Amino acid sequence: MPSIAFLECSRCHAHLDPSTPQTVCTQCPDSPAGTLYVRYDLSAAQGLEARNKIGAIDPSRPSPGMWRYQSVLPEVPPVTLAEGWTPMLLSRRNPNVFLKEEGANPTGTFKARGMSMAMSMIRHYGIRKIAVPSAGNAGGAAAAYAAAAGIEAHIFMPKDVPLANQVECLSYGANMTLVDGLISDCARIVNERKQAEGWFDLSTLKEPFRVEGKKTMGYELVEQSGWTYPDAVFYPTGGGVGLIGMWKAFEEMEQLGWVAKNNGNGWRRPKMIAVQAAGCAPVARAYDAGESASQMWQNAHTFAAGLRVPKPYGDYIILDAVRQSRGTVVALSDEAIFQSLRDWASNEGIFLSPEGAASTAAYDHLIATGFLKPSERVVLFNTGSGNKYTDVIGHALGLTHA
Repeated sequence: MPSIAFLECSRCHAHLDPSTPQTVCTQCPDSPAGTLYVRYDLSAAQGLEARNKIGAIDPSRPSPGMWRYQSVLPEVPPVTLAEGWTPMLLSRRNPNVFLKEEGANPTGTFKARGMSMAMSMIRHYGIRKIAVPSAGNAGGAAAAYAAAAGIEAHIFMPKDVPLANQVECLSYGANMTLVDGLISDCARIVNERKQAEGWFDLSTLKEPFRVEGKKTMGYELVEQSGWTYPDAVFYPTGGGVGLIGMWKAFEEMEQLGWVAKNNGNGWRRPKMIAVQAAGCAPVARAYDAGESASQMWQNAHTFAAGLRVPKPYGDYIILDAVRQSRGTVVALSDEAIFQSLRDWASNEGIFLSPEGAASTAAYDHLIATGFLKPSERVVLFNTGSGNKYTDVIGHALGLTHA
């Protein structure tokens, strides 16, 4: 495992000390302060020989999952439930469409990756209490990994999150508070109380290590593609940490020489397609307006709970990655998302989360508009299992309890 050289601000590029717990940049002259990136001494991981060693079975960790990439992750004993190394499923209808099935993770969503890495560092730093504002799935994952690490967890979620998220938090022994509002209201409560309560704030992009767990999705999709980039990556974007993490992974792989160059001439990263719901589309609105950051979305609503984030903290990073990659941001109606969910269930045998169905609906939309061609190789992210949304999806299907 590499040593952490420093933490770097994504805005002002100041360097911070990684030996003590950090939240956001303390040097930024303007507000909001920049989120921090973990920077390593990666000299030992350079080249194909180092790349070919990843994934070697360690008898003490028979299912390494995302920790197969330990050479590009912090040197710390992992708090792991065998997260990561999720399947990439080929569509039955299009040989160039692959679905990255993050529902195969512990707690049923991609959130397990970030919480595994973050909780590993929380335990390493000796922190005993954490607080997390969540749109649902991050709360369940935080509760699980806090239980595994022996950490006291306080989870704040909107009161209308899927029932599965509430059941998870209580079952794992977390302290759960349901809030009459959105994730932004939950974040406000955590911020107001954390100092008095002695909580470390594990909010999205308010600490540097959830990104490190999420970046393993980028390493995986490239390795599973034969160490080449696909033409496009579709990512459901609420807080956007997964997209940000993958963009960081691509940068690291290029520095390490791990990813194949196009025709030997250089790298062409995939078009990053950020997908939102029409009822909460701050990044889409900012992208269309040519702005570098989003504005708070008023009256946010969508049945895809993970997309109901009225202003992502890392919006400026998301927008920059989309533009650098020649990608785009798509906002779709709940009706289009639900139609795609049913389409993939009945024709592919895959029960998508509403957020994952936003990806598949966005693909159909961009094929129809000509932005992409059916011959282009794409990876669509299903960020969670549809089984975590049975109450929400059942309601959309018109089902009622007997």
